[in-house]
Amino acid sequence: MQIVFPAALVLSLAVLVRTPGRADPYRWCAEYGGGRGGGTNCYFVTWEQCSAAVSGVGGFCRQNGFYDGRPVTTPETIGPRSRRYR
Repeated sequence: MQIVFPAALVLSLAVLVRTPGRADPYRWCAEYGGGRGGGTNCYFVTWEQCSAAVSGVGGFCRQNGFYDGRPVTTPETIGPRSRRYR
């Protein structure tokens, strides 16, 4: 038992150090409910998308604090992947 715990701790720290952190690529967040305990949705590229989502249901749009400025990539923007058969 004394050896298992330190080994598990070292392994989990190695995994955490090895994986790079990624910031959120979406610039705008929708805050639903107007601050009365509503939800948050931070998946909007433009302010127009965000304002359309909160239109009629209440809420407001704000800039995403985790936005890192990188462009959003989707499978369509990456293009087709070539398949390799072994």
